[in-house]
Amino acid sequence: MWDAVADSAMNAMDRIEGYRRELTGYCYRMLGSYAEAEDAVQETLIQAWRNIDRFEGRSSLRSWVYRIATNVCLDALASGKRRALPMDLSGPSDGSTPPAAAEDSALWVEPCPSGDPESSATTGESVRLAFVAALQHLPPKQRAVLILRDVLGFSAREVADLHGSTVASANSALQRARTTLAGHHRGTDGALSRPSDSVHRVLVERYASAFSRHDMEELSMLLHVDATLCLPPYAKWMRGVPDIEAWLTGPAVGCRGSRLIPTTANGTPAFGQYRPRADGAGYTPWALQVIDFSGDRITGITAFRDTDRLFPLFGLPDHLSEDAGRGRDEADRVTVPRPAP
Repeated sequence: MWDAVADSAMNAMDRIEGYRRELTGYCYRMLGSYAEAEDAVQETLIQAWRNIDRFEGRSSLRSWVYRIATNVCLDALASGKRRALPMDLSGPSDGSTPPAAAEDSALWVEPCPSGDPESSATTGESVRLAFVAALQHLPPKQRAVLILRDVLGFSAREVADLHGSTVASANSALQRARTTLAGHHRGTDGALSRPSDSVHRVLVERYASAFSRHDMEELSMLLHVDATLCLPPYAKWMRGVPDIEAWLTGPAVGCRGSRLIPTTANGTPAFGQYRPRADGAGYTPWALQVIDFSGDRITGITAFRDTDRLFPLFGLPDHLSEDAGRGRDEADRVTVPRPAP
């Protein structure tokens, strides 16, 4: 009998480990930080392994594990801090002026490598930066209810049991969360007018080539009239083609001749940007650019400057040599992420 109990526990532990990937997506959406999400998932799995003998099977194992993950995230959010993107904190600024001092990195919603936070129950939009930032406006418990119901597909009964509440209470929290989210979420139009893979690929390649060549005319053609450019950890952000051009030809003129290495982040194309070194000896890491699209135009560029931490996470090299390929050559290797079903 002891062997049967031990085998059952080992089987449950294997199943729990199998939830790591989707739990990372859940915790990332809850916390807005990929690093914090990984820590939360590790704590969740440790607690689950320690308490597996207390699992009585009155709910599914998945629900039981998500109850632990939710409590871990709620504890992490108890300080009341909320991560954001620059446009959540202030209005747009003049592109011709340099940014003020950098803010604490803990203030910002962070990018995540594509794939890790995805699960079969998610949609591509549910991990986009704008959506994750909008989630941070919700009270933590409402945030959990909305993600569990609308992203991960839990039933109202499962969510109520998970929170130790009634179905009516869970449904009320969901409706309040949806109402709040609707007032903050940017990018819905992009989700409804997503370009085909072929159009998407062409846009990405043209952007990489134009940015590397510092071709303002080409970039202007690719950008939506209300496109945004923001620069975490700086609070500065710009809206509209004229201010983005003013930024790239003014304070950011040093980006001329940059090389872009393709990757993916938050379910959308991204690039590791490397600026030319002043001594001509290759290129130095400068920013992780995450690109958003609507129809046949680029609607947003978020350039994260924390390259020391982000480039290793995304598998990007710590430098490029002098003979690094041109922007068009790099863009040819872009893999356009397919929309999730």
